[in-house]
Amino acid sequence: MRIISGRYKGKRIMAPKKLPVRPTTDMAKEALFNILNNQFYFQDLAIIDLFSGTGNISYEFASRGTQDITSVDLDSSCIQFISKTSKELGFDITAIKSDVFKFIDRTQLKANIIFADPPYNFNDEQFARISLLVFENELLLEGGTLIVEHSERTDLSDLPNYSESRKYGGNVFSFFED
Repeated sequence: MRIISGRYKGKRIMAPKKLPVRPTTDMAKEALFNILNNQFYFQDLAIIDLFSGTGNISYEFASRGTQDITSVDLDSSCIQFISKTSKELGFDITAIKSDVFKFIDRTQLKANIIFADPPYNFNDEQFARISLLVFENELLLEGGTLIVEHSERTDLSDLPNYSESRKYGGNVFSFFED
């Protein structure tokens, strides 16, 4: 994986092969950040990266100047990798080992952007639960956006607060807004 833009543009990050992850492709990540770049000033954002895996999305935000980033994943190896990589690059990313659903229920954090990249084999109820809990617990700041990455086999367009989807290869980003 590589960082697309910002201070560490072009930097390759090699994650251990044993991590149970499916990182967002560079093409899809670049397209996503082109969309976000037109809507947000990255230095002012608070980000929550759910199911963060290798930290791919968190590093991209950090490279672009975002200071307030929280990465959440259940896998301790992923959290250790994010912590180690963040320290090496000088990023201030808070990595939290937690079940994402429990984190969403308990956190007091609020964010401008919440990015969720759950396993593609989640069922419809599990995907819906992410969105429903984020809005139920009012985790988005005013004007905030929830972005859920999923495969093209999943359709989230009937969920409350859904605004649009963008497809890039086999990746789909569904956007939810208040």
